[in-house]
Amino acid sequence: MCSCVYKHYPWVSLPRNDGQYYLVLKNMRGTSARGFERETGRRGLPAIVRVGIIVVLCLGFVFAGGFLVFATHVGRLETPSDPGSADAIIVLTGGFARLDAAVQLLQEGRGQRLLISGVNPIARPLDIQRATGANENLFACCVDIDRDALDTIGNAAESAKWLETNAFRSAIVVTNNYHMPRSLLEMSHALQNARLTPYPVVTNRLDGGQWLASRNALRVLFTEYTKYLAALARTTVMPSRSGDVPAVIVEAGAGNGPVER
Repeated sequence: MCSCVYKHYPWVSLPRNDGQYYLVLKNMRGTSARGFERETGRRGLPAIVRVGIIVVLCLGFVFAGGFLVFATHVGRLETPSDPGSADAIIVLTGGFARLDAAVQLLQEGRGQRLLISGVNPIARPLDIQRATGANENLFACCVDIDRDALDTIGNAAESAKWLETNAFRSAIVVTNNYHMPRSLLEMSHALQNARLTPYPVVTNRLDGGQWLASRNALRVLFTEYTKYLAALARTTVMPSRSGDVPAVIVEAGAGNGPVER
């Protein structure tokens, strides 16, 4: 190994991995060139940057783990064969499978009235009645349509008003399985002193990990998961009205002995 020494700045050539050499400045107080190299390496990233990287990695693992739990939970949701009965039925629009299921529950006498929340303003009641194949007389007497709700938050707010107006204390909530966790979160935050029974509509089986092999299922689940986290943060920061009894979510078919989740 050759060494190059100048009058004022002593340099030392060190071997590289490729067989070449590079020059480093020796410490003027006698620190070795390799010690100088180690010292500068330790000072490469400030402590706050290293801590930030660790925090970001930890948050990433938590986020990924939460998504796995969320997707597994949604995949295991099933449409109950016996949802029991309630004062009312609430269906959140987003597909005719939801409407068909809600109308069927009404025809079976599972609730006194049905609220269809989030209906397009241009949709006529007759169009909805014909699309679902519901009995015309039953639809005219026992179905209410909400056109004001634009999203899940609006669905919950309008449902709360409707239940209070009709003095209903329990409701069966009908929506798709992937949408059910966020719907129940918003409903339980907006509704007070009510009993909610989830009725998830399953259009595509996601149990057994099938969602891992479907790009569309992954996209839907991931989007819904991020919305759920946002709703969770919002409902945590903005608590429900003080003094009110929160809504209770019960398993379908729990009957007179609801199991709170």
